[in-house]
Amino acid sequence: MGNMLKTTLLLATLTGLLVMVGNHFGGSLGMIIAFSFAMIMNFGTYWYSDKIILRMYRAQEVTASEHPQLYGIVKKLATLADMPMPKVYIMHTSMPNAFATGRNPKHAAIAATTGILDLLTTEELEGVLAHEMAHVKNRDTLISAIAATIAGAISMIANWVQWAAIFGGFGGRDDEGGNSILGFLALAIVAPLAATIIQLAISRSREFAADEEGARICKKPWALANALEKLEYGSALYRPRRGDVQASNSTAHMFIINPLKGGSFSNLFRTHPATEERIARLRAM
Repeated sequence: MGNMLKTTLLLATLTGLLVMVGNHFGGSLGMIIAFSFAMIMNFGTYWYSDKIILRMYRAQEVTASEHPQLYGIVKKLATLADMPMPKVYIMHTSMPNAFATGRNPKHAAIAATTGILDLLTTEELEGVLAHEMAHVKNRDTLISAIAATIAGAISMIANWVQWAAIFGGFGGRDDEGGNSILGFLALAIVAPLAATIIQLAISRSREFAADEEGARICKKPWALANALEKLEYGSALYRPRRGDVQASNSTAHMFIINPLKGGSFSNLFRTHPATEERIARLRAM
């Protein structure tokens, strides 16, 4: 409940920031345009984000006959969690990782890389896939997509404003106009930074919740803890091979372990909580 309340407050803050940016740059009309723009983007995200992401990573759907181990684990977990059976995908990359996507439990997909299938034992893989099932059950896949969309809208608006201010789109040439332009530029820089921090805070909060729920689904918190330990080590050693699909900044938050090492230089800019803390919480269960 604490994590969900925190997520709701952070989403509300993110939406409020979007409205504030629109209001500051365009008054009431700007506020309405910004909010409408975000709603249109969220509509697209709701219906198409899963298809876009799966296509981006060249994920291939598999059946029970094509990959009985992976499909069988997901089916078992869906039964334990009392959830509809999600579609199962494999990504052909040596990067050890997994993610879930889809707007709700009835339209969900779980994807695992060939790298993670080679690295983990059956019980550890069960822990990872239970974590991903928890994301689906808690609708984190939709929450994170909406958060990323709103943050992206703020960044896009701020980027437009920066260029407009630079080329004289706001204010005049007198001192007051100069101060106005500086104010616009300051907000145009601060707003997307704040939006990114809030988006990543939502992502971190949902990871803790999915660890806990996933451990309850599979009833093996130690298996998920061991898997995270292996994935952290394996991710650090990972070197792309020819043909590997590479993760992008925009989707790094979706994976169970951050696939982009070096992209987070402080706790504020982490896409995931510290793996050591996640492992400690799981082992305490």
